Amino acid sequence: MTTIRCFNDRALAPPAACPAPLVLGFGNVLLGDDGAGVRVIERLRTQCAAAECECIDGGTISFNLLPYVEAAHAMLVVDAAELRRPPGTVMLFEGSAMDEFLHGVRRRTVHEIGLMDLLDMARLEDCLPPRRALLCVQPGPIDWNEALSAPVAAAVAEAVRLAAAQLKRWSQA
Repeated sequence: MTTIRCFNDRALAPPAACPAPLVLGFGNVLLGDDGAGVRVIERLRTQCAAAECECIDGGTISFNLLPYVEAAHAMLVVDAAELRRPPGTVMLFEGSAMDEFLHGVRRRTVHEIGLMDLLDMARLEDCLPPRRALLCVQPGPIDWNEALSAPVAAAVAEAVRLAAAQLKRWSQA
């Protein structure tokens, strides 16, 4: 079974030399829909074999994740993001489309700004994963609540399906 590691746990081991694709889930599970990325990777890990991916709960992003990003040959990031769509909308941005989305002119979440900085640091080290994608879920309410809103909770299955399909495409390439 795929391992899931929580960055906040002290047991997070150093990255492997040739890791399976890295799946980073971001968000604060205590802030309702902000935790969508973490909830998606929790479900994804139950569906993927250990060789398919390494899931890490990145919480609200930390630069200490840089070694994992630099060691990855493929990276899928899952997060709640402002898509200007109805809550529960799921969108996947791959490669340069991911970069354009993150650097586009629009309101960004705190996580997206941190993700841009993390990726820029990997770029400076010339270690940006050549295969990368961002899977976004449009949040509804972000407030003190451990539960996802109904539309976002319903979208988790679609996000998991898209994540698994992306990992499969990478494994076949």
